[in-house]
Amino acid sequence: MARYMEALTVERGGFRIKVPESWWEFDVRPESRDDSIHRMVTERLRAHPELTPHRDTYISFLRKAAADAWKSGALYCGCMAETFGGDTPITGSVTVSLVGGRTSKGDPLPTDPEAVVAQLAVKEARREGDSWRKVTTVDIPGVGPAARTYGIEDVPVPGDELGRTIRAVLMQTFIPVPGQEGKVALVAGSSQVLDLAESFFDIFDAITSTFRFAD
Repeated sequence: MARYMEALTVERGGFRIKVPESWWEFDVRPESRDDSIHRMVTERLRAHPELTPHRDTYISFLRKAAADAWKSGALYCGCMAETFGGDTPITGSVTVSLVGGRTSKGDPLPTDPEAVVAQLAVKEARREGDSWRKVTTVDIPGVGPAARTYGIEDVPVPGDELGRTIRAVLMQTFIPVPGQEGKVALVAGSSQVLDLAESFFDIFDAITSTFRFAD
């Protein structure tokens, strides 16, 4: 997947980030995202008709990614959906959200990376095939240290009354927002292609390392 690391810079109010130029960005608003996704998929299939058998898979994946991004307060959502010559589509997404929280007393939660790490739980796989999560800190060039989790996780399906989950490759990086107490920029990368977890960790790390706050 190295060829997909040719970069395209995305700029939004307050930040910029570089993503592979082949990825799609789309509108995540509920009132318009379905039309946006259908247009993008149609245009993609027109250019690459060999992908037509996977149309429903792409649309389903993109709809879920858009819905999850909206619920998380995403400011940016980008996705990839490619076959790489195989029978199974390779899909992944990256979102950037501005999030914050408060203690039971109403005080802003700390955003110092070490403090964030102390609040995040490590999960060990007890046997092969179990979900797992590692917690660490990383240094983002030009930004500074940030807390991070990564692993194979069982992610709750938003709004599912039965409490069902989807297993996914997941990396989340919590970047303190300068001058905004209790706020972090959350850069989250995810994919349901578990066999390519290590490759996706590399891609998500590379994308997150390009994150910069706008001047």
